[in-house]
Amino acid sequence: MGDNRPIGVFDSGIGGLTVVHELFNHLPNESIVYFGDTARVPYGSKSPDVVKKFGLQDILFLLGKNVKLVIAACHTVSSIALDELNQIFHLPILGVVEPGVKAAAKATKNGKIGVIGTRGTVSSRAYETKLAKISADIQVFPQACPLFVPLAEEGWLDNEITRSIARIYLDPLKEKGIDTLILGCTHYPLLKKIIAEVLGPDVTIIDSAEETAKLVARRLSLLNLEREENGSVQHKFFVSDIPHQFREIGERFLGTDLGNVTRIDIEGEMSDTASDALKIVPPIK
Repeated sequence: MGDNRPIGVFDSGIGGLTVVHELFNHLPNESIVYFGDTARVPYGSKSPDVVKKFGLQDILFLLGKNVKLVIAACHTVSSIALDELNQIFHLPILGVVEPGVKAAAKATKNGKIGVIGTRGTVSSRAYETKLAKISADIQVFPQACPLFVPLAEEGWLDNEITRSIARIYLDPLKEKGIDTLILGCTHYPLLKKIIAEVLGPDVTIIDSAEETAKLVARRLSLLNLEREENGSVQHKFFVSDIPHQFREIGERFLGTDLGNVTRIDIEGEMSDTASDALKIVPPIK
């Protein structure tokens, strides 16, 4: 017996659409409900407790859409708050850090792995911790790239300004001799062309979005949550603000019409419920 409920995906903005893109490729029979918190992007500059609050609100909204599984398609939430969020909710909540870590550990040949992400993701040291558990010989070189998210949100995906900023962020990693780079933010695959151009052909780029989609496929099969093939597939997109770039970039990247993108007041709808849920677990240290 299958489960025709949708998969829930959330992110701080358009970045999570990179995960949706891979879900389309790997799970074409699954329906998806997406929430992009475009009014509060980026999450990477927020404090850990605010990140946890936002994550709670996002998940509660998706639960109201009767989802069967949630993907925290935000590396900041996945790095800082995923364990606490899994204590609160009784459905699978998958992050985007673990899949990228495992893929990078397999890919590296010289044991030098770069990680680029938001300040919140980098300061959490989540990647260093998880990679150290796989091998003590792996060296991790983190680099915060705070301008990449606003560049992606603005649709500046291939121009000289973006290219110059990418060189500033990535040249120090090249000097360290990395042979593998983890894109530690779901916005960053939108800039993958420029990132690959700056790093050159000798660096393997790990796209956590693709690895996450593979993990979701395995988890749905394991839990017998796969959709029945005779059910109709429907995708719904929600945002907390509607910049024109969301539809423009989203449709260009996904290669499909997004249909009606619905704006919701996430603070108004979920603030009280999230505050109650926050009392269940202590603040993040």
